[in-house]
Amino acid sequence: MKSTGSAVWQGGLKEGKGSLSTKSGALSNLPYGFASRFEGAKGTNPEELIAVAHAGCFSMALSKILGEANLTAEKLETTAEVSLEQVEGGFAITKSHLTLVATIPGAEDDQFQELAAKAKVGCPVSKLLNAEITLDASLA
Repeated sequence: MKSTGSAVWQGGLKEGKGSLSTKSGALSNLPYGFASRFEGAKGTNPEELIAVAHAGCFSMALSKILGEANLTAEKLETTAEVSLEQVEGGFAITKSHLTLVATIPGAEDDQFQELAAKAKVGCPVSKLLNAEITLDASLA
């Protein structure tokens, strides 16, 4: 399976503008630029998209792992916070912190923590990121 995303950029770094799209059409010409990435202006940025991809991937991986343990989540609410930091030689994505609040009937906290940790490591997006990945998980 292969997925495709594309970016179009016009202009210099600070004054330039770009748009992001996916082959599926889920994103179509979504605007981004220096201001939305570094100054909090309206629009998205690559780190935000990585964060949503990580949160979604982790949630699906955990759902699979829960099923293997004969558990089914009523709800998994995952947030990923991706850190872009200045490092020697430029900028790098240095961390992705996952926060999970889960409603899982019949789950005991020890087992839940073990399964969530397994999903954190096993999620394909976690494997892609060359960054520290942390997790706070709690049962609702």
